[in-house]
Amino acid sequence: MKRVMLTVAYDGTAYSGYQMQENAPTIEGELNRCLKDLLKEDIRVIGGSRTDAGVHALCNVAVFDTCARMPGEKMSYAMNQRLPEDIRIRKAQEVAQGFHPRRCDSRKTYLYRIVNSAFPIPTKRLYSHFTYVPLDAGRMQEAAAFFVGEHDFKSFCSAGSQVESTVRRIHSLEVTREGEEITICVAGNGFLYHMVRIIAGTLMEVGRGVREPAHMAEILEAKDRRAAGPTAPACGLCLADYKFLS
Repeated sequence: MKRVMLTVAYDGTAYSGYQMQENAPTIEGELNRCLKDLLKEDIRVIGGSRTDAGVHALCNVAVFDTCARMPGEKMSYAMNQRLPEDIRIRKAQEVAQGFHPRRCDSRKTYLYRIVNSAFPIPTKRLYSHFTYVPLDAGRMQEAAAFFVGEHDFKSFCSAGSQVESTVRRIHSLEVTREGEEITICVAGNGFLYHMVRIIAGTLMEVGRGVREPAHMAEILEAKDRRAAGPTAPACGLCLADYKFLS
């Protein structure tokens, strides 16, 4: 028996999220189906980040155990011949038997992309959120600074999430603008349900002048989802980097 880790990239548009669901297409479901077909075993992968419906990824990870003799590093080629075009294995490698992606110290980086122009750009509609309301990226960056460090992000977690703690550490949060495109780049040790999208929705309210940057401190202190802004649409979000620190 050996454990194999996959680095998975996908366009999440056609899927109901990463995690397996009954009667709905998911990334996990496609990986399990493909591995069963390839290895002739009833495989159930363990995912690193359970992204929401419509969210994309360049480097999510999944691990599974197998008795197959095929070398782990060769599995990416065989799987990519069986997976749909919107899912690709970028790397496959054997890891220690006890390795579990959600129990390791890690650093995840998400990008939230916004097209801020008078009219939408059709070629970016699946990978960016569009708004014609002018956004001030400078104000958004000023507000972003309040999130850096270790905080209780309960105000930025969707109701119904079942976690032991809502405390998370944000290593960096940068808002940049290039022409009509704004990118929110956030790196942290882990994220709550809808956390990045709620942060993005709140920062956009700051960019529109609805909230002041300093108001972020009050929202964090409130520990109440109703204090923060709306949940930004999923299409703008992408898991861009995933590093294991130990």
